[in-house]
Amino acid sequence: MIRPTPLWRSVAVLGVAGILLTACGGSSDSASTSDKTPAASDSGAAAKGDGTLKLGTLLPQTGSLAFLGPPEIAGVKLAVQDINAAGGVNGKQVEQVDSDSGDTSTDTASQSVDRLLSNNVDAIIGAASSSVSLSVIDKITGDGVVQISPANTSDELTDYADKGLYFRTAPPDVLQGRVLGDLIAADGNGTLGILALQDAYGTGLADNVTKAFESSGGQVVEKVIYDPKAASFATEVGKIKAADPEAIAVIAFDETKKLIPEMVKQGIGPDKKKVYFVDGNVGADYSKDFPKGTLKGVKGTNPGVVASDEFKARLATVDANLDAFTYGPESYDAAVVVALAAQAAGDDSGKSIASKLQDVSGGGTKCTTFKDCVALLKKGEDIDYDGVSGPIDFNDKGDPSKATVSIYEFSDDTNIAKYVEGKDGEI
Repeated sequence: MIRPTPLWRSVAVLGVAGILLTACGGSSDSASTSDKTPAASDSGAAAKGDGTLKLGTLLPQTGSLAFLGPPEIAGVKLAVQDINAAGGVNGKQVEQVDSDSGDTSTDTASQSVDRLLSNNVDAIIGAASSSVSLSVIDKITGDGVVQISPANTSDELTDYADKGLYFRTAPPDVLQGRVLGDLIAADGNGTLGILALQDAYGTGLADNVTKAFESSGGQVVEKVIYDPKAASFATEVGKIKAADPEAIAVIAFDETKKLIPEMVKQGIGPDKKKVYFVDGNVGADYSKDFPKGTLKGVKGTNPGVVASDEFKARLATVDANLDAFTYGPESYDAAVVVALAAQAAGDDSGKSIASKLQDVSGGGTKCTTFKDCVALLKKGEDIDYDGVSGPIDFNDKGDPSKATVSIYEFSDDTNIAKYVEGKDGEI
């Protein structure tokens, strides 16, 4: 069992489902130490919108994160369909403009943001990667536009000086780190080695895992921060081998495909050690990358919920080719909550939307669909939107104050992880 904490409770097993690699962390050299300035404080001086809510998406269509795009894009499109079917926002149909976020190896995101801003979008949903978001957040918020990500998890974004215009429907990694650290300790491991990629996501999550594991009485005996672009990881894996930990946490993205074979080669693979993944690698389909059973027994964590069968079926009406649904719920809720905030504000400008996002996500009458929520707003009631991804309840940092971290396990020879259980928690 997971070591119980006051903040966590188990969620009943919903079934099993494979999920895609969720590369939601990243690095940036941007300053991020200033406190947020709530948009509500200057919303009265904000320019009014043009009356039509226009949503831009900044989600991966190309690059190393392209596999994340389909469920996220489908989530937004489904939400816009539902919003418009219910009469739109402030009496007008919502418009959607899609763009590619690419990854940090190109300038795709910056160019896409320029196009979205030239199209006068009021809010941008994305990016999937924290590093991509950190590379464009100043440009977006500096133009008075709301940015809301369905997948960013880097702690660096919590206190970023974003003018009160940045929000996310995925929880920061302080929660994932807590769940993973507790899971490793609960499995009976007394010592831990950590392999983490060198960026804000990797180092931040490694620190959170360390804190949780050591608070449980364990000891991190080696922490290796590596360059994800390295041609070989023999030296890094060798350092972990020399420390001889009982368990190894691999905080990685696509380079997992190089790290695991090297670990197996050096005798510290999943057949010899207890290995743990994170959201950056637990959801990938490794069936064609490793021999059958290579990952059997590996466990991992992923921020967010598992999409229900009903919601999967609804997403399939938007994209019949979907075969995974990671961050689809969070993307759907990002669009819905922005629309509700614009309705509550009676205005579609970025600052007006931001001033109402916290209000519509908590503290009022519970409602679970845009149609029901907007009906309450039109009656003058305060609302509390609980979405398909969870209760949301934005705090004053723009983070969801309540969230779920799901646990997965490679329980058979397919090299595809299956859902085990979820952990609900508060920040």
